[in-house]
Amino acid sequence: MFQSFWMGGFECSCQINSAGTRLDMTAALQHDLYAAEDYRRAREVGIATVRDGIRWHRVDRGGRYDWSSWLPMLGAACSEGVQVIWDLCHYGWPDDVDIFSAAFVERFTRFASAAARLQREHTGEPGLYVPVNEISFFTWAATRDLMFPYAHGRGGELKRQLVRAALAASDAIWAADPGARICYAEPLIHNVPPRWMPWLKGPARAQRDSQFEAWDMIRGRSAPELGGSEKYLDVVGVNFYAANQWEVPGGRKLHWDAGSDDPRWVPLHRLLAEVYERYRRTMFIAETSHYGIGRADWLDEIAAETHRARKIGVPIEGVCLYPILDRFDWEDPAHWHNSGLWDIHRNGAGQYRRVLNAGYACALTRAQTLLAE
Repeated sequence: MFQSFWMGGFECSCQINSAGTRLDMTAALQHDLYAAEDYRRAREVGIATVRDGIRWHRVDRGGRYDWSSWLPMLGAACSEGVQVIWDLCHYGWPDDVDIFSAAFVERFTRFASAAARLQREHTGEPGLYVPVNEISFFTWAATRDLMFPYAHGRGGELKRQLVRAALAASDAIWAADPGARICYAEPLIHNVPPRWMPWLKGPARAQRDSQFEAWDMIRGRSAPELGGSEKYLDVVGVNFYAANQWEVPGGRKLHWDAGSDDPRWVPLHRLLAEVYERYRRTMFIAETSHYGIGRADWLDEIAAETHRARKIGVPIEGVCLYPILDRFDWEDPAHWHNSGLWDIHRNGAGQYRRVLNAGYACALTRAQTLLAE
């Protein structure tokens, strides 16, 4: 299904941050200007499949479409021979749409249909899409006043609305492009109670189980009135970072590194096996990365755990390094995460030069060797 096992994800978040500023990470990182070069660099290190985004808020002008922000990127992907999994709603939507309204679903469905038709016309190939990125995380963050629309107390309503939109968009995509593949990328987490509070297993288990709610709604096992069914859960993407295992309550992170002696950390291959046993779908790791000097060690860990998962029969079809370009923080543009395969250096002309991180690149080579296709 994927052109390469190892993938790269271009940060494409479009939400409104706490300062009221609309983010456009694609433009902020100048990826829209240098898409062809960025895709070419990815190919040069053995990455022929990427995740990227169509910026709904840029395309949809009151229900009329201006594709000028996307067509150059689509053309660049074609010219460079890169397969793209396109995110359609990566935390952002047009300013004139209320996310809780019926218009949100209707506008998103029409946008998804138009994008799928255009992709098929330009490439001649079936498309790959993530309709709504991280329904679970987005809902969690929005109801804790961490992300717009700051919907405290409306978590269930928001999650159901996002699922409703994703299902309608999936139907629209398949009507326009019957061979398209639909991916649902959600966080893969594990929660435990604090060591000195073992009686709090219930809340920890409830938090852990919440990771399955969006997928279960999509396939119709939960909230069947939304219209979900097994056909919609086409490809399962799991997003996994070092911070994805923590204590509930309190939020203290579990440690993954070799120096940790915390037996509560669950190895990734076991978590992947659990998801596969539950859903029996084609799977890929849709996002993973770490920060600073820990990037290479983390990738070594992910590669080893993915190798173990495949050895025990879990059909992991790919791993996406996300982000592939470094990015700054959504809330603080002066703070860079140092998490990309390429670091970003600003030159005197204001251009963001891409500089390959040597240690991370060496780890990628090791990973490619371990999981040779």
